[in-house]
Amino acid sequence: MINYNLHLHSRYSDGNSEPEEYVHKAIELGFAYLGFTEHSPLPFDNPFSLKQENVDRYINTIDNLKEKYKNEIKLYRGLEMDFIPGISTDFGYWKNNCKTDYLIGSVHLVKPPLTDELWFTDGPNCETYDQGLNDYFGGDIKKAVKAYYDQMNEMIETQMFDIVGHVDKIKMHNKDRYFKEEELWYQKLVDESLDLIKQKDLIVEVNTRGIYKKRFPGLFPDGMTLQKVKNLNIPILISSDSHQPNELNLGFEEASSKLLEVGFTEVMFFDNGSWNSRAIK
Repeated sequence: MINYNLHLHSRYSDGNSEPEEYVHKAIELGFAYLGFTEHSPLPFDNPFSLKQENVDRYINTIDNLKEKYKNEIKLYRGLEMDFIPGISTDFGYWKNNCKTDYLIGSVHLVKPPLTDELWFTDGPNCETYDQGLNDYFGGDIKKAVKAYYDQMNEMIETQMFDIVGHVDKIKMHNKDRYFKEEELWYQKLVDESLDLIKQKDLIVEVNTRGIYKKRFPGLFPDGMTLQKVKNLNIPILISSDSHQPNELNLGFEEASSKLLEVGFTEVMFFDNGSWNSRAIK
């Protein structure tokens, strides 16, 4: 049983509940560890990231919860860093200012060339994905997907963090409409990113949110990409990317079964300031 979740969002970013509600649910589920990872502050108004004016409150809230529940569960404070070239702040700045235990690095907003607009590739609506593809890339899916992976590669090469979040989530709203995962051009992009992840000794998150939100029938990553992660011996961890307490362990059984099927035997977890592995059960 996976008795921890290191990727969740509370009301400090785009989750729907107070941090303590997640702690209560985690204890009810028998979790030993729980990590808060609000979306990092960004220098423009948006509805999903931690507000800069709330950073101190976020720090104090998690510190207080750590102390209050120290005999019941280990709590960690992290951030899911949104990387946007030329716009987002260096990861190290927020690591220091939020006093984080670890960082997830993710790409949700792709910066197309020759425009200040951003392509939002995540969220519940395919229409937003489709409109951005047409408006910013002239409907050229190869150019758009390459921009996503190029941005991820730049993040991996220039930033210091621990976990790569939902590495292939660009496929979620594709739904096999614009490309197939097995297409050679797509596989070359995946290979380039995974090679960089391997070089940097990063952890790949296996994210279950697409399954339980019914936005995608598989994990991020899954299929050929997940098999490549295994072949490269890149370490992994399972997380649900929960935005409300009842999502804390959703998809964990399916993910564990899939990972064992692919050949994984261990997942990573964080304890006392370091990353360690444990058997998948």
